[in-house]
Amino acid sequence: MARGGASRGGNNGGNRGKSNEVHTENQFSELESSDRSYTDNSNNPFFLNNGDHLGLSLVLNHLTGSNYNSWSRAMTMALIAKNNMCFVNGSISRPAIDEPSHNLWSRCNNMVMSWILNSLCKEIAESVMYIDNAVAMWLNLRDQFSQGNGPRIFQLKQQIHALTQGSNDVTNYFTKIKILWDELREFRPIPSCSCGGLKDLSDYHHQDYILQFLMGLNESFSQIAQILMSDPLPPINKGFSLVIQEERQRSVRCVSSTMSPISAAYGVTNCKYNTYKGKKDKPLCTFCGFHGHTIDKCYKKHGYPPVFKPKEYNNGLQGTIQ
Repeated sequence: MARGGASRGGNNGGNRGKSNEVHTENQFSELESSDRSYTDNSNNPFFLNNGDHLGLSLVLNHLTGSNYNSWSRAMTMALIAKNNMCFVNGSISRPAIDEPSHNLWSRCNNMVMSWILNSLCKEIAESVMYIDNAVAMWLNLRDQFSQGNGPRIFQLKQQIHALTQGSNDVTNYFTKIKILWDELREFRPIPSCSCGGLKDLSDYHHQDYILQFLMGLNESFSQIAQILMSDPLPPINKGFSLVIQEERQRSVRCVSSTMSPISAAYGVTNCKYNTYKGKKDKPLCTFCGFHGHTIDKCYKKHGYPPVFKPKEYNNGLQGTIQ
């Protein structure tokens, strides 16, 4: 009897052990299926694709302090594209440690923090290295480097007013002023309205753009007067197109004026040989096409003197009668 009882006890213990093993396996199976349900759905914020890794850099320009606004804009765009903006704006809170999604949240939170650190300069990265939450890291950077709207708007307006073309070509000048306009618009956006009442305000903004662009151009452009006489004023992109066409026409005329008749037939210019300062003040020989003498003193037309020793490079002066 004792042996039978012991046997039954042993069987009960074995059954309980097997039952515990089955229960543990079921728990792991549930967690595994839960993980798959999160990570296999690309629309889920916990989803990470094969290209996501800790060394990934989401933006080209690192945060150095003064460029916070452009850096924040670029990082926001990248995180939205990655479907991970929720980890820095707080829309996904940290799950309880016993919840199945806690490990997934922790993995994605650390991944986003690594991406943020990779986009910072070394000194700034070291100052936020030990923050363990992407939301706290994001807010810390904003509090340190984000300027108030008033001072930044003041700076932008000063820079726009002081910006002129100078020695820049039209494309570089337009690019610089457009960057300032775009950032200013981020601080002072035009509100949307379906009734059309803000159309006049929008038109005034576009007029300010084209007028500011024309004010900063060099005065030698004839298109400035033509654009100002237009009623209404053209859009800024159209105004830029008209000015850039005049700039290209000037470059073509410059090339044509430095071509000799023979060089013109073969499409070869003398610009690279005659780029020294003051060339435009030197006379041009209509017979050989070289600068530095006129046709009445041209060796090629009248013949070389007996003591003349030709040189391979003479900057257009070898055909001159002394």
